[in-house]
Amino acid sequence: MPYRFTLSTSMPAAPETIYDCWLDSAGHSAMTGGAATASDRIGGAFTAWDGYISGRNLALERGRRIVQSWRTTRFSAADPDSIVTLTLAPVAGGAALTLEHADVPDGDAHKGYENGGWADHYFAPMRAYFAGRAAR
Repeated sequence: MPYRFTLSTSMPAAPETIYDCWLDSAGHSAMTGGAATASDRIGGAFTAWDGYISGRNLALERGRRIVQSWRTTRFSAADPDSIVTLTLAPVAGGAALTLEHADVPDGDAHKGYENGGWADHYFAPMRAYFAGRAAR
């Protein structure tokens, strides 16, 4: 049975900066450390982490919200795409980031997304990247 979870964190960058980087090939690659192709158009395809992740943009609100279909190479052919919703809001010193990941296939192979995957492979490198940009 698919499941959903929500994670929240803060980033030392404006919501618009995070939004723009997420939807830009060079920016997404730089902020995560994994090769990415990105699109800033609804319906546009993307890949991340050297092709491990793929999907399409479903809804975009500049500087506020990104909704994407999302799957990894660990999904079986029978698994439908999951849905990632990234919500951004301004706070002192940067942005509040809330990530909801829905329709995640059940099973041990996918539990890591909630239990450290997003934090280790997205939030930590993003925080370091944006902190480094702010220090310049």
